[in-house]
Amino acid sequence: MHTVRTVFAAIALLLVALAPAGARAQAQPAAGEAAGLEALTIVSSSARHAFHVEVMRTPDQRAKGLMYRNYLPPDRGMLFDFGASEPVAMWMQNTYIPLDMLFIRADGTIARIAENTEPLSTRTIPSGEPVLSVLEINGGVSRQLGIKPGDRVEHKLFKH
Repeated sequence: MHTVRTVFAAIALLLVALAPAGARAQAQPAAGEAAGLEALTIVSSSARHAFHVEVMRTPDQRAKGLMYRNYLPPDRGMLFDFGASEPVAMWMQNTYIPLDMLFIRADGTIARIAENTEPLSTRTIPSGEPVLSVLEINGGVSRQLGIKPGDRVEHKLFKH
């Protein structure tokens, strides 16, 4: 019985090792998921929109972002914390789902929105001005909810 378990364990390890990198990344929780989700609210001219976000604080977390994922729940997002206001550029390499990228100033106001970014693209998407953070949500959600530049994002990262 012990030998059978050992053989099954070895086969399982071999299958994981032979799986494509994207499949392995999909099977493991993304950086930030282990730490849990944080509440974030976008205040538009018409309503308050609640999201739960993973916050990427380290260079490694920010580099991976939403890569290799095939799905993002409608009320979820990913918040990139750059630690200081600076011009930033994002891209969609190895990202399979279209996203809206909201570039956010240190005071929590939205500076710019890049809507429905192209999956798998290596084209850079600039912030256009110094920002503290970028929020990624499902593509088209900003337009659907009426979120625009100048709207305010409420999260503990931003000064009130």
